[in-house]
Amino acid sequence: MSLMDKMIGAVAPPQSDEKRRQARAKAQSMARGDDWLAVILDHHARIEAAFDAVKAAREHGDRLAALKQLAVILTGHSNAEEAVIYPALVRFGHKAHGMLGYTEQAGAKANMGELEYLDPMGKDFGDKLEHIRGAVLHHMYEEESSRFLDLKKLSASDQQRLTQRFKEEFDRYVGGDDAARDHPSTHTAPEAGIAATPH
Repeated sequence: MSLMDKMIGAVAPPQSDEKRRQARAKAQSMARGDDWLAVILDHHARIEAAFDAVKAAREHGDRLAALKQLAVILTGHSNAEEAVIYPALVRFGHKAHGMLGYTEQAGAKANMGELEYLDPMGKDFGDKLEHIRGAVLHHMYEEESSRFLDLKKLSASDQQRLTQRFKEEFDRYVGGDDAARDHPSTHTAPEAGIAATPH
């Protein structure tokens, strides 16, 4: 882990598992059916599971395959947030939150790109993966505990628009949310896709 990574970790220490559970429960209580917030929370759970799958893989090929699946869900999710949710934050008076989201996801994308140059079974890879995971968990916590909750105060028509547009943008990259969940091996990221992410 680089000195910069360590400094960032010291400034933004990770939240406890309990705080993350509380934030997610609060956000889930505000989600409705399969609206944009419910879909985002589902993605967040899938991203967590994808990080666990990379870490758990014990063979070189299995780890690379798990990394590719992590890149697919991270990229599709972050693209949709960047195209739909962050502009809405900016539009409806939460510019700082929207711009911070872009910045955090750009950092995660750069770090994911670095993984391509590391031995997937080596210590440096494991350290970098854990750093990215910590940054993504912090990012998701911020979204679930505060950043996105103000958007739930928008009108019903705005909620419908956010939901439709978020799903469209996610599907544009992943090829359909249900298909990605049921048959993840059929959705491969472009070679450069491993370099692209977040949360």
